Amino acid sequence: MDAQSRGRAGDIDPADQWVFDPDTGDYRLRLPSSEARTASAPAPPSDSPPSAPSGSPAPRVPGSRAGGARSGASRTANRGSASPRGEVPRQRRRRAAADAGPAGDDAPAAGKQGSRRKPRPKNSRKKKALMWTGGATAFLLVGTSAAAYFAYQHFNGNISTVDVGDTGGGGFGEGGPINILLIGTDKRTGKGNEGYGDKGSGGHADTTFLFHVSEDRSNATVLSIPRDLITDIPDCPTKQPDGSTRIIPGTPGTRFNNSLGQEGRDPGCAMRTVKELTGLDVHHFMMADFNAVKTLTTAIDGVDVCLEKPVKDPKSKLDLPAGESTIMGEDALAFVRTRSSFGNKSDLDRIKVQQQFLSSMIRKLKSNDTLTDPGKLWDLAEAATKALTVDTGIGTIKKLTQLGQEISGIDTKNISFVTLPVEDNPAERVKATVVLNEAKARPLFAMLQNDVSLTEVEKKEKAAKDKAKKEQEALLKGDRAEASDVRVEVLNGGEVAGAAQTTLTWLQNSQGVLKSSNGGNAPEKIARTTLEFAPNQADQARKLADIMGLPASALKQGTEDAEPLEPMTLTLGSDFKGAGIPIAAPTKVPEDLPKVEADKKICAG
Repeated sequence: MDAQSRGRAGDIDPADQWVFDPDTGDYRLRLPSSEARTASAPAPPSDSPPSAPSGSPAPRVPGSRAGGARSGASRTANRGSASPRGEVPRQRRRRAAADAGPAGDDAPAAGKQGSRRKPRPKNSRKKKALMWTGGATAFLLVGTSAAAYFAYQHFNGNISTVDVGDTGGGGFGEGGPINILLIGTDKRTGKGNEGYGDKGSGGHADTTFLFHVSEDRSNATVLSIPRDLITDIPDCPTKQPDGSTRIIPGTPGTRFNNSLGQEGRDPGCAMRTVKELTGLDVHHFMMADFNAVKTLTTAIDGVDVCLEKPVKDPKSKLDLPAGESTIMGEDALAFVRTRSSFGNKSDLDRIKVQQQFLSSMIRKLKSNDTLTDPGKLWDLAEAATKALTVDTGIGTIKKLTQLGQEISGIDTKNISFVTLPVEDNPAERVKATVVLNEAKARPLFAMLQNDVSLTEVEKKEKAAKDKAKKEQEALLKGDRAEASDVRVEVLNGGEVAGAAQTTLTWLQNSQGVLKSSNGGNAPEKIARTTLEFAPNQADQARKLADIMGLPASALKQGTEDAEPLEPMTLTLGSDFKGAGIPIAAPTKVPEDLPKVEADKKICAG
């Protein structure tokens, strides 16, 4: 006997109140016992609950607007029907094997209250409402909690995946930072999108964000990569439909947006291009087309935007007054795609507007108005999973949920948007593309590589971790040896071929570290450069750290003193970019680098 028959429907799982109606082929709310008796005679006992026919629609979450309307219509129809087919089918048992009890003589008699399930707590429904948005909104940078509960298979079937080979994987669940490439493609798919993008094209990387989540999950940086950036696209191993791998040759000196969809390149190629550009491992990707903006904004009843002046753009058909507006659907897509309504009509100004739009969308997604509305959450989950194409490493609701759980605690004030520093391409007379501004970009890349936040984040570290950090920094305090007295063996454990020899030459010829030697390749690759030294070599280590620009975390002091002529060991890691380039990251973003913080409202102009 279930909770409804005991008159306790309010305390049970909402999914148990929905049953399949064989007359309509739809799901509707289970009738209370008094309504069921007036509708028709009870159905004969059955040993098993009826099952939905293949292809039947997925159940709607309780409280959803469309689901509620259909349920009301079904109840009205059933009250006026005398046919046995109009009766309410028996409730499905989600744990049939567990509830059945032991077989044979020990099985409970029919009609006896033999269920072992305990009554659910009264706040169960509220908790479930707050657990609906993990997989759905991870794409939008604001993971929350668990995925759609009883519709797992339904939502799972919505998601499209791409196998990007050894490019994907890692990140969440491993304790380190997470880097996800968020790609908006201009492929002309979906109803009403015929007028956008390039006709006949496989789509480009039209809008691209690198979403970096800090190791302690306290903050995130969203790096916008201009589509017209001139960069090098590397060779891309690409999975084919027959399971084979095809190497698509790289293209030097081309637009970044060609890293996807052109020449058969998949999102894994865009991931490799970003890694080459920034030096950051890209763990996963999430990609969506034009429909994503339209359906997601509609699912949350629109996104609030602000304009300094009215906009009427005949190309994008954007028509908005000055001040604040709430936009969704076609208007939302026009807002993020228009290039002639803001600033100097460049792609860089469009990026600023997109950052402001996403900041507002994040605030809306994290608001109580969204998180406590089951109907809105269902629509959001439906829209997000249908809009998503992801790598196979996160290609299930379960994986998206785990990702959402890891990033759920990030406060909007600790999410920063920043555009990759670029400058006009000096090789062009008519300025149509941009190139990297090395002086500003390299410090920014170093900050992301070393997990330095662009926002003022209150650190919540354990006392032991604080103590270890202070002890590490103390290693840099003290006397320095002369460069000529520094003895060091250089090993290469990074990505740059010949790095040990080039560093040795630089140390000897430019820095006066004559007692240095080449140790060849390290036993294995390492991510971070390290300097191992003995206590009686501390003054040499400090001097070499100054020369190499090593952070305190790179210094590894042993416990026993070294022999008089024994050298220290410098092992170059993946963070090493070249002799003379400091490895230590800056602690602050360049002052003239514009950024947008997700908790701030800004009017586009």
